[in-house]
Amino acid sequence: MMKRKLAVAATLPAVLLLAGCFGGNGNSQKTSSAGGNRKSTTVINGAGATFPYPVYVNWAKEYYRATGIKVNYQGIGSGGGIRQVTERTVDFGGSDKMLSPQELDKRRLYQFPAVIGSIVVVYNLPGIGDTELKLSNKSVCDLFMGKIKYWDNPEIKNDNPGIKLPHQRVTVIHRAEGSGTTWNFTYWLSAICPAWKEKVGYGKVVDWPTGIGAKGNAGVTNYVKQTPGAIGYVEYAYKLQNHLTAAQLQSKDGDFVKPTMKNFKAAASHARWSMKSHFYLKGNLILQPGSNSWPLTAATMILLPREKKERNKLVIDFFDWSFKNGDAIATKLGYVPLPEDLKQKIRTYWKEVVLK
Repeated sequence: MMKRKLAVAATLPAVLLLAGCFGGNGNSQKTSSAGGNRKSTTVINGAGATFPYPVYVNWAKEYYRATGIKVNYQGIGSGGGIRQVTERTVDFGGSDKMLSPQELDKRRLYQFPAVIGSIVVVYNLPGIGDTELKLSNKSVCDLFMGKIKYWDNPEIKNDNPGIKLPHQRVTVIHRAEGSGTTWNFTYWLSAICPAWKEKVGYGKVVDWPTGIGAKGNAGVTNYVKQTPGAIGYVEYAYKLQNHLTAAQLQSKDGDFVKPTMKNFKAAASHARWSMKSHFYLKGNLILQPGSNSWPLTAATMILLPREKKERNKLVIDFFDWSFKNGDAIATKLGYVPLPEDLKQKIRTYWKEVVLK
């Protein structure tokens, strides 16, 4: 099949724009009274991953109410976030691709996790409900490789004997721009599928064997929602807020598991975080052990310039406030808040490394 690629510019659904993006392009801006009649001229600018966009803008909304300080976060993809913070055009970058200590040294950046989320495989098959469909590792690989062209393929039917699958053509929807979500998703595909590893590999951008490109998690969400027979991958918050249907996938142990908060937490519990590596985990939280660990669990990271101590303090104050006050918001949106021991480790990192 000749591959089709179409970049789709899409806006986030209204439900994800509760907070909007605050501020302008400068580092300071006069604001009206807020946060107990206090005025602030401070604006913190960030850009990057769309994966955590919903939680960051909602944290920013509440932070502005509490302090009068505006946080402007633009969801442009992890690749754009890494580039902009490297160029020092924003105060912080957001990335779902963890940077190795060597790359952080090269770019003169610090790094810490902000929240844990998950990637889900979503589908548009009328009559087949949420988490009813089981997709084995081989089936997911063959779908995204373009080998399975219709949903009633025997390979899928064998894992779903109780479901009447339609003779509906498969339409793969993938990200069009540099994306940390894509990095994690293709890292997982490379781990579970030798053919994918050999022919495509993993990265923020890959040469997709088939499908249509869409911009951001929101773009993929919208395209899947509008296209019968579509399959794609999005961060769980987008699935949750837009009422998409998601497949069961196989854990590292081979069991079929559903995308639930319990299973996301099960995967996250296996992480071994270290300040010495700037919290870098090879492969993020993908394919953690355990029969009920969701295989596509991932932490999303914050990147800070090493030389901008004063601006870094402002960014840290925002995330420290969010760690103390934002867990309920994160949970409601479908994210897993960081455990308290990890939050304390990050605070030590801020004190002993970033602000030293």
